[in-house]
Amino acid sequence: MAAAMGDDGGCGADTEPARRRRGPGHSHPRPCVKCGQGSAALVIRLGDAFCRGCFREYFVHKFRATLGKNRVIFPGEKVLLALSGGPTSSAMLRQVQEGLSRETAKRLRFVPGLIYVDEGAVRGQSPAQREQSLACMETLLQATGFPYHLAHLEQALELPASILRPGGSGEPNPSYKEAVEGFIQQQRQEGDGEGGTSLPGTGDTPVGSPDAPRLPPAALTQKLLRLFEATETSTAREELLQMLRTHLILQTARSRGYAKVMTGESCTRVAVKLLTNLALGRGAFLAVDTGFVDDRHGDVTVVRPMREYMAKEVAFYNHFFDVPTLVAPPLPTKRQEKPSIHRLIERFLLGLQEDFPSTISTVYRTGEKLSPAPAKASDESQRCLLCLCALDIAGEEELALEPTLIVEEPEPVGNGCCQDAPAAGAESRAAFIPLLCYGCRLTFKELGPLATLPPYVRAEAQRRIRSAEMKQQSQEVPLEDEEPGKS
Repeated sequence: MAAAMGDDGGCGADTEPARRRRGPGHSHPRPCVKCGQGSAALVIRLGDAFCRGCFREYFVHKFRATLGKNRVIFPGEKVLLALSGGPTSSAMLRQVQEGLSRETAKRLRFVPGLIYVDEGAVRGQSPAQREQSLACMETLLQATGFPYHLAHLEQALELPASILRPGGSGEPNPSYKEAVEGFIQQQRQEGDGEGGTSLPGTGDTPVGSPDAPRLPPAALTQKLLRLFEATETSTAREELLQMLRTHLILQTARSRGYAKVMTGESCTRVAVKLLTNLALGRGAFLAVDTGFVDDRHGDVTVVRPMREYMAKEVAFYNHFFDVPTLVAPPLPTKRQEKPSIHRLIERFLLGLQEDFPSTISTVYRTGEKLSPAPAKASDESQRCLLCLCALDIAGEEELALEPTLIVEEPEPVGNGCCQDAPAAGAESRAAFIPLLCYGCRLTFKELGPLATLPPYVRAEAQRRIRSAEMKQQSQEVPLEDEEPGKS
């Protein structure tokens, strides 16, 4: 989702002072390149100087143009905005608010909902700090007037196993043109000339659940902490956090009837993620992990409308127009110099961006040329258990990872497991390997004992293993029955 990158807008900022060395006083400020009248308030790229008014129009136009040219979100569709409180997701929320309230013929026509996932337990926050962060975030969500949902990362441990199966709709989706015509016709029949956010069928209340407990039970929090403490490396913890967050948002979207999920990755974040996934062995899935559309889940499509924005643009927009943000602390680590592959690549790219301002955009544009075809699979047996992408393993005997997992002894089920864990005699880490893609195998290698894994992951793994065994047996039985007839 749009995780905070500290001062995400700082990339490229240090290159500006070098261009301003014209003498004391700045008696001749640069004019705006768009209107030519106002004085430039910022320089986005070399030669792109904007005044505040033109910069705002540029920022708004880019968001609406990104949605318009892709034509993925249909009029009247329910869209869930995944918010972290960071700069980019907060700017995305502001764009949706303005797009729905603008008195123009081209205003946005989808029905928004908001979700915020509280990750304070694994980010080292105390219960009091989590309460404070939740209160601040809920105040911001209530001010929008949109339906919102406050979720806790602990709830991911109680997800059903079906979350790891791609959903499917019973009927094919209409084309964008058909959806627009149907929406206009429906508005005419209902006599709703305003067409704002008050569309029928939202199924949500304008506010959250005030009577719900603020924090989950302490026992559930301890299970989550044991899962992260058992994970060996910071890189695996980052991947685990991203997986749990994604599954929790996906389950909320499915249960609440949202067809699309908006996340707030900026161009800077996409470039960092692209190189990070290469380092983690997920090169075959770059187009799905970083593209505008991620449709691997079938019934719920993830879109990234902020991926055209540099982090510097987002930072200036939030500063100029008072967009409130809430930055979450990073995952705690004992090695500050090399915390994780994610942070190393982030520092590398941002440092390179200071000396070469086109670094981020070059990496981003390179990723635009990739095709999502390698990530698609035809059936369940060809999908990764965790990321739902196609299995990219051609020859398992060539993997250095394989022997380190197969030689491990099976682990008993009973110790520390939840009551909804799969009822099998024993579980082996080696049994999970054929169900995972190469990148997920590397992450799985560094996770803790199977007893600490989320129950829904283990339950779905056991179901797939049994399904594969039954399929293999059904293929062998007819061959045995045919032998007497042939003789």
